[in-house]
Amino acid sequence: MTTVKAPVTERQRAGGVTGAIRSRLQQLLAFASLIVIYAFFSIVSPFFFSYGNFIAILFSTVVIGTLAIGTTFVIITGGIDLSIGTGMALCAVMSGVFIVNSGLPLGIGVPLAILFGGLMGLVNGINVALLKIPPFIATLAMMLVAEGLALVLSHSTPIYFSDSPGYIEISAGNLIPNVPNAVLILAAIAIIAGVLLTKTVLGRYTYSIGSNEEATALSGIDVRKWKVGIYAFAGLFTGLAGVMISARLGSAQPATGMGYELQAIAAVVIGGTSLSGGKGSIIGTLIGALIISVLNNGLQIMSIPQEWQNVILGCVILVAVYTDRIRKREA
Repeated sequence: MTTVKAPVTERQRAGGVTGAIRSRLQQLLAFASLIVIYAFFSIVSPFFFSYGNFIAILFSTVVIGTLAIGTTFVIITGGIDLSIGTGMALCAVMSGVFIVNSGLPLGIGVPLAILFGGLMGLVNGINVALLKIPPFIATLAMMLVAEGLALVLSHSTPIYFSDSPGYIEISAGNLIPNVPNAVLILAAIAIIAGVLLTKTVLGRYTYSIGSNEEATALSGIDVRKWKVGIYAFAGLFTGLAGVMISARLGSAQPATGMGYELQAIAAVVIGGTSLSGGKGSIIGTLIGALIISVLNNGLQIMSIPQEWQNVILGCVILVAVYTDRIRKREA
């Protein structure tokens, strides 16, 4: 059966150009907001505007940014993943199980921990795409499963990597003087994810499924297969985040992870990715992650209590989501 593509009308071309312009404007707005927030905290506290604190902000962005990059693919399809926070903690524990408890070398244990994140993403994708469970419910269930397994496998105690030479250097080492390896890894995966999203079939189908899943299926694309693949691919970033946070802390903390999913999703939305699907970019997501890190860092320097930090972050998320709704209504 031959699929005939309908000709693109001038109106459709104009709509595509307008959408691209709106996307660029959203990125510029997010970047301008980042500059304004950074300038504000620099004025309030001279220490904030220092090279050491700048590197600290980048270092703290790594985990949120890594989770957010993977989540960007899922949200562009019109889905959601609430399991990335506790899933990250479970992958950190699995890294400890593989490397510390089982004695596997880093070259095997680290990839296995990352692949374990991909396995969780695969299960999420099967539940969403094949079993037709709503993404919110499917990933909420996985969030609870991951939280429980992290505690069970670690016996509710941290797993320390003090006897695993080289593991901590994955995050805190310095291939470039004064720049943590974790920052370089974040930059590398952001470039790779950006290329995959904009230049490959995976990216095109990700956008297509989020824009109009039914039309994508009618064009002959196996939407269910690609959805499963996208969730599994996003899960790899959860596994990598688990490795990065455990290497940064020097231990796998089974209770770590709660709340990270909200910050990662907030970073994606602040960066201009639509919760309705079909729109988003890796650059915007990184800007959103930096905004959250700058806010957290600046509020801590100002000695704002943690509960008020949560209030402010919640307000930022509300503004970002409301802006997304306005943008969709105008489109």
